[in-house]
Amino acid sequence: MNIKLAKNQLNENPKSITLEEMEKQVLSENGKIFCIDKETSHKDLMGLVDKFEKKGYSVFCRELKYGLDENEFIYEVHIL
Repeated sequence: MNIKLAKNQLNENPKSITLEEMEKQVLSENGKIFCIDKETSHKDLMGLVDKFEKKGYSVFCRELKYGLDENEFIYEVHIL
């Protein structure tokens, strides 16, 4: 499963990351916060949460608004 990370600039394309790459980062840093792009489907996001919780991690996910428009948001995922 590929997850799209939030972009840093408006004219950039979102970068993709696999769950295995995410787990390596979580292990090396003893926890990690990921900003996920809104183009990532809700099904993939819930799949990410389920997979990490089954492996014994604590996962917190929320929607983060950065503008007044309904479509101006990203997902913030904390994995510990």
